[in-house]
Amino acid sequence: MKQRVVITGLGVVSPNAIGVTNFTNALKEGKSGITFHQELKDLNFSCQIGGIPQISDELKSKYFTDLQLRGFNSSGILYGCIAGIDAWKDAGFHMNPESDLDYDTGLIFGTGTSGVEKFREAIYKLDDKQVKRLGSTVVVQTMASGISAYLGGMLGLGNQVTTNSSACTTGTEALLMGYNRIQAGKAKRMLVGSCSDHGPYLWGGFDAMRVMTYKYNDNPEAGSRPMSATASGFVPGSGAGALVLESLESALERGATIYAEVLGGEVNSGGQRHGGTLTAPNPKAVQRCIKKAIENANIKPDDIEVINGHLTATSKDALEIENWSKALNRKENDFPYINSTKSMIGHCLAASGAIECVASVIQLKEQFIAPNINCEDLHPEISKLVASEKIPNKKMDVEFNILAKASFGFGDVNACVLFKRFIA
Repeated sequence: MKQRVVITGLGVVSPNAIGVTNFTNALKEGKSGITFHQELKDLNFSCQIGGIPQISDELKSKYFTDLQLRGFNSSGILYGCIAGIDAWKDAGFHMNPESDLDYDTGLIFGTGTSGVEKFREAIYKLDDKQVKRLGSTVVVQTMASGISAYLGGMLGLGNQVTTNSSACTTGTEALLMGYNRIQAGKAKRMLVGSCSDHGPYLWGGFDAMRVMTYKYNDNPEAGSRPMSATASGFVPGSGAGALVLESLESALERGATIYAEVLGGEVNSGGQRHGGTLTAPNPKAVQRCIKKAIENANIKPDDIEVINGHLTATSKDALEIENWSKALNRKENDFPYINSTKSMIGHCLAASGAIECVASVIQLKEQFIAPNINCEDLHPEISKLVASEKIPNKKMDVEFNILAKASFGFGDVNACVLFKRFIA
């Protein structure tokens, strides 16, 4: 018998807020975390704005020892550990370095590129003849599984501990991987999420691809404009999101707070065929992913009341809306409410799926729809498919039960998950 899976803990490090309470308030207020960065201007970036979480030394010291912080320069791992530990504590668990291994709990925490700034810092000081002197902290901060290695050890998790990586789909994929493991009875709990570094050595490639906006350097908070007619590219962001998934049986047994239920989902690839490329989605595969997610969740397309989309503020936003419309066979006033968390935090790359899953669960638990800020001028191709009132630019208090969250990433990879309001 397949286990039902619920969410019992949340953690988030976002450009517009740190921690679930602050993040919830930021979502409700439509607070932007996008700011101007002089460093990007000095490096002649076209896009000189971005979303970087504000982490003080005092906050770091609450999560890391002085020894751990010595030589530490991987922002993604920093964000991921803070979000992961917060989610663990939010679920009602404690950190105890002397405790026995928890063989019932595992960890799947994804990333895209880890420790770019750390690696740059290390090699900048050396020539090729000195390469053996990179330093003892370089490996764990630059290996892809650095985040899961740090978190797994800090929490003493003894089930599967690993890292996934699938570009912008990473966080949503990690959640579904954890869900599958619990549903199959291989774990009672899985801490899942994803993180992403910040900085010019990560963002520079996107600037070179000309997919980031350059028109709002003087007005940063207006820069991230998903579904807007005046959208001109995405704004880079960084951070981490984390969720504790747990079997319903385990959660009820210990009297845990339950945020929502995970009904199911789907992960697939468009294979870079039928219009899909390394950087663009295959529409048929996207639609198939959504349809299969609905089928796996054992619901109907009409049951979906709210969508938290991928929606990056690029030319592909209209195509994404078209894919949702075709997959659900719904349009205009019949289309679900839809929003993009990226309007407030930018595109947090590998962290985006996890942060946006946290945002989705918060909205479901708190029964509101966060605003699409900067979308007063709806894109004309989108307005042909969806009634404007379904794309709110102000917070809406709405009673709803099912929310769909999707992420679509470079490599033509897709993930879609269905969350349901949990009522005891």
